[in-house]
Amino acid sequence: MKPQSLLSVSDKRGLEAFARGLTALGFEIVSTGGTAQALRFAGIQVREVSELTGTPEVLGGRVKTLHPKIFAGILADLDDPEHRAVLENWGVAPIALVAVNLYPFAATAARPGVTAHEVIENIDIGGPSLVRAAAKNHRHVTVVVDPNDYDAVLDALRTGADAEAFRRRLAVKAFRHTAAYDAAIAQTLPRHLALEPSLLLDGIAGWLAAEEIPLRYGENPHQAAVFARSQNPAGLAAFEQLQGKELSYNNLMDADAAWRMVHDLPRRGVAIIKHGGPCGVGLGDDAVSAYARALACDPVSAFGGVIASSLPIDGQSAARIAELFAEVVVAPSVDDEARRVFATKKNLRVLVAPPPASAAPRLRVIDGGLLVQSADIGWEEDWKVVTARGPSDDELSALRLAWRVAKHAPSNAVVVAGTAATLAIGAGQPSRVDSCRIAVEKAEAAGLSLTGAAAGSDAFFPFSDGVEVLAAAGVTAVVQPGGSMRDLEVVEATNRLGLAMVFTGRRHFRH
Repeated sequence: MKPQSLLSVSDKRGLEAFARGLTALGFEIVSTGGTAQALRFAGIQVREVSELTGTPEVLGGRVKTLHPKIFAGILADLDDPEHRAVLENWGVAPIALVAVNLYPFAATAARPGVTAHEVIENIDIGGPSLVRAAAKNHRHVTVVVDPNDYDAVLDALRTGADAEAFRRRLAVKAFRHTAAYDAAIAQTLPRHLALEPSLLLDGIAGWLAAEEIPLRYGENPHQAAVFARSQNPAGLAAFEQLQGKELSYNNLMDADAAWRMVHDLPRRGVAIIKHGGPCGVGLGDDAVSAYARALACDPVSAFGGVIASSLPIDGQSAARIAELFAEVVVAPSVDDEARRVFATKKNLRVLVAPPPASAAPRLRVIDGGLLVQSADIGWEEDWKVVTARGPSDDELSALRLAWRVAKHAPSNAVVVAGTAATLAIGAGQPSRVDSCRIAVEKAEAAGLSLTGAAAGSDAFFPFSDGVEVLAAAGVTAVVQPGGSMRDLEVVEATNRLGLAMVFTGRRHFRH
């Protein structure tokens, strides 16, 4: 009796070649409606599931493979004489291979104007059952859920090399596939049934079937790490690496922070990140001028950092960037001349990525638990002037830049900026006044004047001391959320110092 293979796929990529390969290896192909029709159209001999079960498809196709003869053929432990006896008594041949991919639930649910009925009809029942059964019995059954694996499966069947280990890997992939499928349903269905969505499922559903890409190491060389790239990556996760060493965990953390920040700016520019915090940000019409402004803010800290540009990188900007030791450069595009320049820096990792497109919840792990929060998006720049003097046009432009960069700096964050670049950044301090002092000290070290500059604070000033430090350095305008029990005291001090102050009503902590 020929070994049997069961093929039932929604995604028919590579199906014909795979079926021909199985036929050449002596497999009998058993299939269901649409898949069987496609195979017959290609001239491939196929046996309908209904022939095997003696039962036609019913309920409009909702029931076709859910039958004891199918699942006995898949689940039988061929090392167990009793299991073999059942198959013989029923006249059922073992099913040695199951190739199934599931109804396109996610694509259907995301379609504009889709109805709840259409979404529900695309919840696959038989497919996940077949996949789970085959994966459970992987000692005797090869399970295939990804058309990209067809060639490797045919090679393994031809050679028989390391067959059981190969089936184990496919089985684990299959369980991840069904877990991700069920999570996508649990994540999406509430919206179509007018129920409250789950923030947790919104956060994790897309990662259950992620591709695991090994990284050079984690935060430290003794820590292992992988990059889990979702099935439909967006933003930095969709990067293409043009050159350079293997990426590490820290490289990607900093690259993501820089990439998201540079796209949050009032206009296009360049951001330099080091250890999760900004060293400098510059705006401009071209990458070379924006980079020069970003580097001037803190050239010492920028050494060994990550550079993100929302502007294309050309040869001139690449030459300037190449003067600094950097770990990663990420940009929307890198022209041929720039690639030739970067090629002289063999260890420099150069990435090309699309703009950030995800407002997915943010995940953090604590010991024994998972923290999930919605993304910090939106600005609501309906600002309120709270001082006797309002900001000038230039001060307002500088305030917007300082405020947006402060969102991306570790708390407590104080960012001082001009109209086109940051001038000083103090961040990650337990005391806000210390962040103010550090910002001033960094500006002095870089030889930058803060006269007429504007400052942004990611949270309120609890006392007037921080504003006093900034004013003494020449800062003339401040933006902050407000909300302190001493707001009145801080505003009075700001008026006394002749500064303009704006309240945003929104905080931007980043821990």
